[in-house]
Amino acid sequence: MISNNDLINDLMKEIKILPDETIIDKIYIIREKKVMIDRDLAELYGVDTRVLNQAVKRNLKRFPDDFMFQLTDEEFRNLRSQIVTSSWGGSRFRPMVFTEQGVAMLSSVLNSERAISVNIQIIRVFTRMRTMIESHKDILRKLEQLEKKDLELDEKVTLIFEYLKELEQSKQEETDFKPRKRIGFKTNNGSTA
Repeated sequence: MISNNDLINDLMKEIKILPDETIIDKIYIIREKKVMIDRDLAELYGVDTRVLNQAVKRNLKRFPDDFMFQLTDEEFRNLRSQIVTSSWGGSRFRPMVFTEQGVAMLSSVLNSERAISVNIQIIRVFTRMRTMIESHKDILRKLEQLEKKDLELDEKVTLIFEYLKELEQSKQEETDFKPRKRIGFKTNNGSTA
């Protein structure tokens, strides 16, 4: 008899089925959302796209617009131009795309062991991406602060140089208006020779 621990261990071994890069390469930004295409998800889950979409259609209440949406013709054309593979050639239907929440919901409609394992891995990739984006935001914020301080210092240095120029000009003006002493030997009557 197989225990629950054995099942969990077997499942944990399967969780890392795919390299993270394989999943990351299948995440696109559409309508300012990170999404995955039905065809790519079906491939990862090891099912036909038709099977995945039928499971979703039977459970439409689980997939509101912020979980899943169908691409417009223009979005589909743009996507096909980004993906340089011939396998898009004969597709007649605009694909469905799933946000991170939609991908999470897919695990409730696709019940195979592989689908569950792959889904866990996909959610972990989405989570790591979000964490990386947040850390990059912190770095960008710190760079902006440094740039602002740098600009403030530049303004102060520029002001110092302007004051130095004004000081130099005022010294020059003072020396321009002072009568100069004559150079040469003085004679007994006080004139120079």
